[in-house]
Amino acid sequence: MTTQENHRLGKTLWGIADQLRGAMDADDFRDYMLVFIFLRYLSDNYEEAAKRELGGDYPPAGPESKRTPLAVWYAENPDDVALFERQMRSKVHYVIRPEHLWTSIAHMAKRQDPELLHTLQAAFKYIEEQSFESTFQGLFSEINLASDKLGRTYTDRNTRLWGIIGKIADGLAEFSTDSDTLGDAYEYLIGQFAAGSGKKAGEFYTPQQISSILSGIVTLDSQDPTQGRRSHLDSVLDFACGSGSLLLNVRHRMGDHGIGRIYGQEKNITTYNLARMNMLLHGVKDSEFEIYHGDTLTNDWDMLREQNPAKKPRFDAVVANPPFSYRWDPTEALGEDMRFANYGLAPKSAADFAFLLHGFHYLKEDGVMAIILPHGVLFRGGAEERIRTKLLKDGHIDTVIGLPANLFYSTGIPVCILVLKKCKKADDVLIVNAAEQFVKGKRQNVLTDEQIDRIVGTYQHRREEPQFSRRVSMDEIEKNGFNLNISRYVSTAQAEAEVDLTATHAVLVRIEADIAEAKARHNVFLAELGLDPIP
Repeated sequence: MTTQENHRLGKTLWGIADQLRGAMDADDFRDYMLVFIFLRYLSDNYEEAAKRELGGDYPPAGPESKRTPLAVWYAENPDDVALFERQMRSKVHYVIRPEHLWTSIAHMAKRQDPELLHTLQAAFKYIEEQSFESTFQGLFSEINLASDKLGRTYTDRNTRLWGIIGKIADGLAEFSTDSDTLGDAYEYLIGQFAAGSGKKAGEFYTPQQISSILSGIVTLDSQDPTQGRRSHLDSVLDFACGSGSLLLNVRHRMGDHGIGRIYGQEKNITTYNLARMNMLLHGVKDSEFEIYHGDTLTNDWDMLREQNPAKKPRFDAVVANPPFSYRWDPTEALGEDMRFANYGLAPKSAADFAFLLHGFHYLKEDGVMAIILPHGVLFRGGAEERIRTKLLKDGHIDTVIGLPANLFYSTGIPVCILVLKKCKKADDVLIVNAAEQFVKGKRQNVLTDEQIDRIVGTYQHRREEPQFSRRVSMDEIEKNGFNLNISRYVSTAQAEAEVDLTATHAVLVRIEADIAEAKARHNVFLAELGLDPIP
């Protein structure tokens, strides 16, 4: 399916969401709709695997059968079901009973079966608890099918589900639904729901254009970006991964086999589940990613707390769009934390540098990190100034990129991208002022593909360009008190044209002479008419 068709599917599904949401909060409706699309994907994937496993024994689909082919096989081969499910757990790592497949669920919705809600509840519970791998545990924990948001009574909720599922089934029917197609539609819907979520959008979504810049940077050769894209990344981490779109953007640039393993961490349970679904929907196998539900700042992920240096995880690339100026509790114990001990703690009012130091701590010696932060980290004083100064003196800040305002759904403030390396060749800092690189949109400003390529290309080749980019020496940065305020080094303001005072004076003299000559002629006419002259 073409990109245009994928976009059309997304728009079709969004139209359904817009039509059916009614008075329900957009964030709540998002979770219901996306989980049904995910169930469709799981079902299609499972049925394809079942066909391969059963081969010629897989029953053909009847034209108007109320039962799926797999349901027919279960009924005809009851003694072989246990062995078949063991094989499926081994090969696809989950099991869906025939009555829980999307085809069956959609059929129940269309014939308005009163048992639909109970069947869905049983389906989610079975997939979570009976799967072979931990990937599915708790996956549907935030989908409350007994919620009053769906309806006040069981009948009301069931009726609402008939409408939602029936419409989704109709909307999907005219499209191919391979993983790429459904994955793209899923991403499109996440973006559309983010657009209507205001400040909440920042909790789960990084706009694709900004993701493209970060992924474009970290997939280049870390030590010599002019060499182009790396052939392989063993591992990539996003410690504030939201719905996982930034990680997926990195994977897309590297290709399906260009990354060994994807790691993400997310504090919000609903968004954590969205991220896991998003990975699977994009064809990322459960053995190729690990998303952890927990708090990055307190570092409660056991894998990252490994004390043995030989086993301590390090990542080729770290990307992140953490919450801006997040209030946190920097305790004395955290002051001794290995992530912060050499730099000090970020202030209570803004955890920006705490997030940065967390990711930087787990970066490989030859890795690269790109993080989105508010401009305040470039110039604020106090603890932040001390951290920034040490990072600069140690040669870890490679590039600073200032982006336009109003790119995010959640805030209109301009943000910057900091690119960090533990070992960098350049002894200067590349400052890029891309504040004017945007096209004005209806709600948000937009970066075009050409503007994105210009920003990434400037980083790659470390280009200097008037009023856009400049390589700034450490001596100059030190003279400025280690202040990285972008406009100090690269201003986009147009210089006013110089005024030639001599030429201007000559013009004024000539004008005065012309006025005197015109007045004299005028007075001649007045005299002829017997009138007083103009003094």
